[in-house]
Amino acid sequence: MYFLCWLPTKGHRGKRVKVQGNRWYWLPLIVGTLGAVALLVNRGISEYLTPAQTRADALGIILSAVLILTGLLWQNIQPKPSESVELIGSNGLEIHPELPDFLQKELAWCSHTLLTTTPTKTVVIYYGGKTYLRRGILGANPQVQPGGIVQRVLAQKKPVYLVNLNLYPGRVEFDYLPPNTQAVIVQPIGRQGVLVVGAAAPRIYTRQEEGWIAAVADKLAVMLAEGS
Repeated sequence: MYFLCWLPTKGHRGKRVKVQGNRWYWLPLIVGTLGAVALLVNRGISEYLTPAQTRADALGIILSAVLILTGLLWQNIQPKPSESVELIGSNGLEIHPELPDFLQKELAWCSHTLLTTTPTKTVVIYYGGKTYLRRGILGANPQVQPGGIVQRVLAQKKPVYLVNLNLYPGRVEFDYLPPNTQAVIVQPIGRQGVLVVGAAAPRIYTRQEEGWIAAVADKLAVMLAEGS
């Protein structure tokens, strides 16, 4: 799979990591600070300082400093949560009227599955030169005009994951998606089409979700090849 951006992909969602990180990375910082304060207070109230106590205080200060430094480092390396936006557009479902009823039902089921089991907020199915389906938050253009990215996927039969669409100048070709779509996956459907899914946050899709989207596209390829 190709990643057309300068940011690394994450195998997790930012919000989930933030919840786990907040639970733990403050712990060494708090313990280290409390330990240092306790050592200073104990030293201040001690009337006599023995060599053994001096050595113990020095060791305690070093350990407290290590804990504080560890806490600060953990905060710096925690992945920042992906910032979700509210996509611009109306919620709807559009299916090509010339498709057989059974295909319309299958396309509706596949798109519903993607919208409910992945972070996907908008789904577009383009096949055989026609826009077969748009569902979720709809963009302004009702018809897909294949740009460079879609043409590349059709030619190479390999998916493209734009983890942060705002960083890529070619985003203008996705005018059939909401204008503030943050992440896009273009997945080939056999040899004649693509499944385009968009999300409301960058770097939001996990490896497992990418695999699920690919599996849905494979199912669509079989159905559309038999039913079109």
